[in-house]
Amino acid sequence: MTLRDIIVPSSHVANHNKAAGDVRPMRRHGFLLLVRADRSQRSAMLSARAAGAALLVCAWVHAGRALYFHIEETERRCFIEEIPDETMVIGKYRTQLWEEQTSSFLPATPGLGMHVEIKDPETKIILSRQYGSDGRFTFTSHTPGEHQICLHSNSTKMALFAVRKLRVHLDIQVGEHTNNYPEIAAKDKLTELQLRVRQLLDQVEQIQKEQNYQRYREERFRVTSESTNQRVLWWSIAQTLILLATGAWQMKHLKGFFEAKKLV
Repeated sequence: MTLRDIIVPSSHVANHNKAAGDVRPMRRHGFLLLVRADRSQRSAMLSARAAGAALLVCAWVHAGRALYFHIEETERRCFIEEIPDETMVIGKYRTQLWEEQTSSFLPATPGLGMHVEIKDPETKIILSRQYGSDGRFTFTSHTPGEHQICLHSNSTKMALFAVRKLRVHLDIQVGEHTNNYPEIAAKDKLTELQLRVRQLLDQVEQIQKEQNYQRYREERFRVTSESTNQRVLWWSIAQTLILLATGAWQMKHLKGFFEAKKLV
């Protein structure tokens, strides 16, 4: 423990304070809580807290992006994934077919496949390919932003009125999560420490890419905000000019009306 708590009656506090100069009394429920703090132990406690926070951050970074969803055979399902530039993405999927007799999802037949189509933020198709019932697709982003990942079964073009339900398990890995570190360690003959350093370097590189992407988004947001402000300003000026022109025209019209009626 980094702090030693001593609870004593209030009557014994004065003598104890004289004997210990680094003791700070705090009153709690009629007693005084004497806390002796060691600077070195306190530093160790702060280091432990920092390490714990780092572990929480790493746990958040390593969070998976696996999910599953239900679609009909004629349905198309798309997802949006924000990806930095020059980042590898690996997607794995597995399909199951609903069986009415057993009222459960069973592995899909080999004839049932999935078509995967991926578009970059500029809506350019960077991947469009037909896969089997279980498959794996890979692509590398060249433009930062929102990438659209769409999947639909190959029966979409064959059966217009198919109503069978599919369950698709999808797992998307981005950046350093795509690396197979056990395979890398075996291939490059890395020690456990060297492998850990490799993982940390990959994580730092991915963090830098994420930061660059956030700066890119901030720049786009700033440009959009400035453009919106300019449009609002010019529209306000245009409204003011229209109002002044309308007022001047009304004044001129009323003046001509009163002069015609010989009221002025």
